[in-house]
Amino acid sequence: MKSVLEVNLSKLTHNAEKIVEVCKQNGVSVMGVTKGFGALSPIAEALIKGGVDHLADARIENIIKLKDVPIKKVLLRMPALSEIKDVVTYADISLNSEIETIKALSNEAEAQNKVHKIILMVDVGEHREGILPEGVLDTVKLIHSLKGISIYGIGTTLTCISGVLPDTENLAVLVTQADTIEKILKYPLQIVSGGNSSSYILVENESMPKGINNLRLGEALLLGRETAYGHKISGTYDDAFTLKAEIVELKEKPSLPKGEIGMDAFGKIPKFEDKGVMKRALLAIGVQDVESDTLIPIDEDIEIIGGSSDYIAVDLTSCEKSYVIGDHVEFKLSYGGIMRLFTSEFVVKKMV
Repeated sequence: MKSVLEVNLSKLTHNAEKIVEVCKQNGVSVMGVTKGFGALSPIAEALIKGGVDHLADARIENIIKLKDVPIKKVLLRMPALSEIKDVVTYADISLNSEIETIKALSNEAEAQNKVHKIILMVDVGEHREGILPEGVLDTVKLIHSLKGISIYGIGTTLTCISGVLPDTENLAVLVTQADTIEKILKYPLQIVSGGNSSSYILVENESMPKGINNLRLGEALLLGRETAYGHKISGTYDDAFTLKAEIVELKEKPSLPKGEIGMDAFGKIPKFEDKGVMKRALLAIGVQDVESDTLIPIDEDIEIIGGSSDYIAVDLTSCEKSYVIGDHVEFKLSYGGIMRLFTSEFVVKKMV
């Protein structure tokens, strides 16, 4: 009765090939972000086959999963002090902004007879992670004295917490910082990372500031979608991931519940529209596995009603297909839906 998440590896390789080629033509390399699919190696290898030159993940546990995949790995989330040993052991590069953490990485790297590479994050307006531009030079001077650390590059994040869009102005700040840092270091930075899938639109429009040479892409590769405006990327697939959820109850019931309405299982007060009697199905998957609003029914006549921990309810009244108990309802997914499903042990992951 388990639900199945099918992954079309050839479509993902195609997406990577298409996007990497466009980026390459504009002097931009691509880190393939693996957190959306739990760093499963067959999917990571499909992205590598498509041309990504680094794999990147926010969780050190996922970096460890990838330890035998022969490609550079980047830890995207600021390392916790409790993770320092694993970060130096398993991540080739990590994103950083805190000098105390960088000193700890240096000490551990020396203990392991290594030099750990970092990408120093600069906050150009989003106010997620990163040093404000006016503090970068002093920080670089401190880091430059550490024997166990090499500044491999700098980067920034946009459209994550505050929704600040990437543009030529804020990314030009990053380029200016890179030029100044290189003068202090007396060697060229390998990476000037201009953000995530929201920055891809600047590559596509050929308006990425010269000097930005890397993007960290997840949703663009997995769903063929840039995330500044939510536009589909030409020539890519948005259906490489398909959820198949089994129908476990199918009955005709009134669309309006009977009785006084209070909070649902998650503390919200639901609202309902009177649509008369509907053909209502319960699926063997719930909000414990995936939020119902991240699902996109492939049968466009299906309407999602809502979900509890263990079921998602759908309205099949308008469907041409005659669904029966045991049939599967199929969904395309948002990025958040894919990410949530890969963390659920109750959903089978099937590579096709």
